[in-house]
Amino acid sequence: MPEITTAERAGVGRDGLPRPTEDRVVVLPNAVVLLDGATSPTPRERDGGWHSRHLAEELTDLDGDLADDLARAIARLAARHGLTPGDSPSSTVAITRWTDTAVDVLVLADSPVVVFTRDGAEVVADNRLRDLRGRVDRITDWRNREHGWWVAEAEPAAAHRAVRASWPRHRVRAVLMATDGVSCGVDDYGLFADWQTVLDITSEKGPEAVLDEIRAAEEADGGRAKWPRPKVHDDQALAVIRFAAAK
Repeated sequence: MPEITTAERAGVGRDGLPRPTEDRVVVLPNAVVLLDGATSPTPRERDGGWHSRHLAEELTDLDGDLADDLARAIARLAARHGLTPGDSPSSTVAITRWTDTAVDVLVLADSPVVVFTRDGAEVVADNRLRDLRGRVDRITDWRNREHGWWVAEAEPAAAHRAVRASWPRHRVRAVLMATDGVSCGVDDYGLFADWQTVLDITSEKGPEAVLDEIRAAEEADGGRAKWPRPKVHDDQALAVIRFAAAK
């Protein structure tokens, strides 16, 4: 089994007050699953944290096609709790699974996975939500719609819209998995030169050090003028998977 380290930290609400994290990291015998919950467009007692927690409980068997496995998990969750497509909480999903011969990655919505091989870093990202921001008035109106963006909610077909990639296992030396509360450090804030820099920090100081740098930068921009964002601190989740040295 590869070496796996994780770091998680709750953010704050839009009111600036502490609240439980809606991110989840699940370590399985042959996979790591990372989820970032989002509240329903018409909020009720079931928030994004509820969805990410319960979907994680459904994602315990990842031995088949990853999209099929995710679709079945979404279907079970929807049936078990009476979720309605278009009017339910949702979660991003990132999965890294390994076998003796391969490393498979699935990404649905904005929680990227970065795979490090002997040739460098390869980012598996679903940019459809990012691409729509600033171009449409109500992002939620385009959730799980053609020409929109896709996320794990109550529609199993969304799983087959995920971004996927695979590598021979012997080529992979490490994998980073991040929710957007961490990937913003590279993609939005420019705190880190690249993803290799992030991996190096986790090697030297541990994954918590990455979260620390992002939080310190956000504290320095408490008014959100430099980096406009809905809240000062988002939830953060980071997983690092290290394989034996790639040949």
